[in-house]
Amino acid sequence: MKLVNVTKSAFSFSINIFIIYFLLISPLYAKDNKIVSQSLNDSVVKNRIAEEKFILINGIEQWVTIKGDKSKPVILFLHGGPGSPMSPYSDNVYKEWEKDFIIVQWDQRGTARTFGRTAPPELTPEYLKLNPLTIEQMTADGIELSAYLIKHLSKKKIILFGTSWGSALGVRIVTKRPDLFYAYVGHSQIVNPSDDLPMFNKVYQMAVDRNDTASLKILNSIGKPPYDKAKNVGLLLRVVKKFEGANSTPAPENWFIPSAAYNNVKDEQNRNDGDDYSFVNYVGDSRFGVQSIREKINFMNDNVDFKIPIYIIQGEADLLTTKESTKDYFNKIKAPKKEYYLLPETAHGFNVPVVETQYKIFMSIKAS
Repeated sequence: MKLVNVTKSAFSFSINIFIIYFLLISPLYAKDNKIVSQSLNDSVVKNRIAEEKFILINGIEQWVTIKGDKSKPVILFLHGGPGSPMSPYSDNVYKEWEKDFIIVQWDQRGTARTFGRTAPPELTPEYLKLNPLTIEQMTADGIELSAYLIKHLSKKKIILFGTSWGSALGVRIVTKRPDLFYAYVGHSQIVNPSDDLPMFNKVYQMAVDRNDTASLKILNSIGKPPYDKAKNVGLLLRVVKKFEGANSTPAPENWFIPSAAYNNVKDEQNRNDGDDYSFVNYVGDSRFGVQSIREKINFMNDNVDFKIPIYIIQGEADLLTTKESTKDYFNKIKAPKKEYYLLPETAHGFNVPVVETQYKIFMSIKAS
């Protein structure tokens, strides 16, 4: 599938899996891998569940993988983007966790294999306009999937984790149906994503201080936000990513290489097209008549009351969801328990300290 010419022009800055996924979710590559995978012990092999399938969720088939020890707690991961799946990379990052948890990855509506299941021959402006994504619909999807997992795996509740876009979705899900969850863990927590001006001002000053003429050329070409074109948001995020990478420790090289089952032309196309489709829906684009999902999100005004424990993981070098914004939100939250983890040399995406902190938190959650 390819975008028609007008759409290709709009996305000439190459919004695809290599931009959006690594921009909004993952850090730059590292030179070596400090985490060594461990062999699963005999008890995990005996109790192992390994399902990879489409599940009917609110009228469409959506791709879900369920892997781990059937006797252990369930963690449902909400990927970022939106449109940036974790399923092709989960084994690289979380394989050794399967002795302690059931790891569930979900290609959300508009993402990767779920998008490819009903994708049009061409991703046209007409398709974008007639097939909007909404946070309300995706929240309903997450709730239905969570209820399915509880019943299917014979659990009382599950743990929910959300990163970047997934953190916005996660907050909406757990505040609407707290009875389904033991706890919520948010990473690079979204708070008020439609306000790009503070981020623009920050990276502009950084570019001036560093005499970075290439970045200044991009920033001057798009001007100050707000933007009504997805292309301009993408260009701003490209500069943000550049400066984040200069001040953070990246992930091991092998984390974000697709596993063999996903390393093929069809899956790559579905990831790329799903990225385009989801990103335009997230930021909006007036030319295509696509409304912005993120304009409806401002958690400082709502979603501050939690009936379950909440944990926030924040990178100190994160320029997209800054420590100032997430700490302000955290301070406003009312919950039976809440904890905030600020990680040095960590930007918006995953790295070893992020994953180690995830594991520490998940192991501390009492899930009976």
